[in-house]
Amino acid sequence: MKGYIKLRKAALEILNSKLSKDLYYHCIHHTLDVLKVINQYMKREKINGHKAKLLRIAVLLHDIGYTVSINDHELRGMEIAEKMMSQFGFSNNHIEIVKDLILSTRVPQMPKNKLEEMICDADLDYLGRPDFYKIGDLLYKEMKAYSIIQNKKDWNKAQIKFLEAHQYHTDFARKNRQPNKEERIKELKRMV
Repeated sequence: MKGYIKLRKAALEILNSKLSKDLYYHCIHHTLDVLKVINQYMKREKINGHKAKLLRIAVLLHDIGYTVSINDHELRGMEIAEKMMSQFGFSNNHIEIVKDLILSTRVPQMPKNKLEEMICDADLDYLGRPDFYKIGDLLYKEMKAYSIIQNKKDWNKAQIKFLEAHQYHTDFARKNRQPNKEERIKELKRMV
């Protein structure tokens, strides 16, 4: 997979320059956070070689569709992934794997294999982390900027609904993120 370094550089340049400034959550910082988390998952699960590179590529491109539209960004991301990966010499098989990984992050998440479970849990890792409120505030600010949410009370109700519907898929996340997520649900319910 010779093209990985060039693709990574190109993807980060696009994310850094073409995302709207109103995307306070779906920005390069989110992508880099998910990349850090997926690296931890791969270490725990002993994923390396081609599979590791494909997971990293999928993480780099999973929200790149926001450069085109906030609606169906996963589908736009799949199109961008196909174009970029073709440009950097990746096989059709590898392109299809990455496209499936990107699509698996679409909510409600329905991963079909271990790699998809890992990217899904990495993407929403913050739901069960101590920085939940800090990161959530960025998403609130973004949703408010796009008039999706009007106020904090509606936001907290939406978060409760989302958190209750969300499921982690990997053993690690179920053991280490789910309990904290349950605590956030209780705290949010006290707020509304």
